[in-house]
Amino acid sequence: MARNITLLERLNPFDQLRNYIPTGLYSRSLLIIITPVVLVQIVAGFVFLERHWNTVTRRLSHALVGDLSMLVEMRMSDIGADNEELTRLADESFEISIAFLPGQTLPEPLPTPFFQLLDTSLSQELSEQIGRPFWIDTVTLQNYVDLRVQLPGEVIRALVLRNRVYATNSHIFIVWMSGASLLLLAVSIIFLRNQIKPIERLAEAAEKFGIGQDVPDFKPRGAEEVRKASIAFMQMRARIKAQIEQRTTMLAGVSHDLRTPLTRLKLQLAMLQRTPEVEDLETDIVEMENMLEDYLSFAKGYQGERAGPINLKLLLDEVRNDALLRKPNAKIYVAAAGDYIISVKRRAFKRCVTNLVNNACNHGTEVEIVAHKEKSHITISIADNGPGIPPENLELVFRPFFRLDDARSAEQGGTGLGLAVARDIARGHGGDIKLSKSTQGGLRADIILPIEGQI
Repeated sequence: MARNITLLERLNPFDQLRNYIPTGLYSRSLLIIITPVVLVQIVAGFVFLERHWNTVTRRLSHALVGDLSMLVEMRMSDIGADNEELTRLADESFEISIAFLPGQTLPEPLPTPFFQLLDTSLSQELSEQIGRPFWIDTVTLQNYVDLRVQLPGEVIRALVLRNRVYATNSHIFIVWMSGASLLLLAVSIIFLRNQIKPIERLAEAAEKFGIGQDVPDFKPRGAEEVRKASIAFMQMRARIKAQIEQRTTMLAGVSHDLRTPLTRLKLQLAMLQRTPEVEDLETDIVEMENMLEDYLSFAKGYQGERAGPINLKLLLDEVRNDALLRKPNAKIYVAAAGDYIISVKRRAFKRCVTNLVNNACNHGTEVEIVAHKEKSHITISIADNGPGIPPENLELVFRPFFRLDDARSAEQGGTGLGLAVARDIARGHGGDIKLSKSTQGGLRADIILPIEGQI
């Protein structure tokens, strides 16, 4: 039963139509306006052709054939009007040019034209009013209609101006209707564009604020509903900034209060005799300071820094040199396909890369850093030959304070915030971090940054 429902859904024309409907608000709004206008044009044009052209053409055809019928009757009557008299009468009174073709017969019928309204109307009137064999040509001559009627022993040929039997000025209605529709469409495009711009600016401001960038010149504009949404966004932004500032201030105070007793402990230990116990205490104090720094960095984030252009290769070399100072015996290779200039928050982004490189150095002896550019993004891959991480835990390690004591040795220390901070920074730049197994058998971390907005 479920399979049949799926098949019916696939055959549903409305579902197929959704694939061709634009997704943008601007395009959809234009479609909402254009579709009724086009439908009204089609209906009005059909009614106009059906009513106006048909009625006018039939009346003109009726009048013309009536005049021609009078000439035919005069030719066949006992009056016996001569050719010159009938030709003069037709030209002056009826605006018809006639000629008499003695001994001739009607030509072969012509193919039915595509637009046969005039042919149908003339044929009907000729059959009803004259009732003799006839021949019609409405195509060959551009400005004339050629009519021929078979009389005993001759053919009478009549050339009539097309505007006498056809509503030639009807295109004015079509032109007027099309012009009005185009004018309405132009006004709609301009008006809708001005209405959509405030929504686009609101979305842009929200996106920039989400990645840590500020938009100081953003102001509520547009329709009342858009202004309300913009004001609500600005109020939300102010509350979030106040909350971040309050949290940062509180953590800064906590940091200051904690650093003071730690400094006193370090001074007191420095005055004691160097023993293994004292060295262990000094190590614990250093670890506490590092943990405190990690907590503060994670809590403060990177909101206060502004993005700017940097040379990616130089930054990676700098991270490599810093890592070698910590791990002199590690083998760290940097390979960049080019000198990419990217726009990032330098201090925060360096911390993101540093956290991943330090993590790789802590669990492997060889680390490879590779940067390459693709169509839509730049990828920085950091791979090591360490023990790696089980596939089921590749996402769990991004949780704050989460540690894998079995897969990545807990003896290396740390607070479990390194990967969480790194991903937070990457996502703050519009990118992400993906973990996988490296070709060396260890862990591979890919920092993915979108190219859009980069220099």
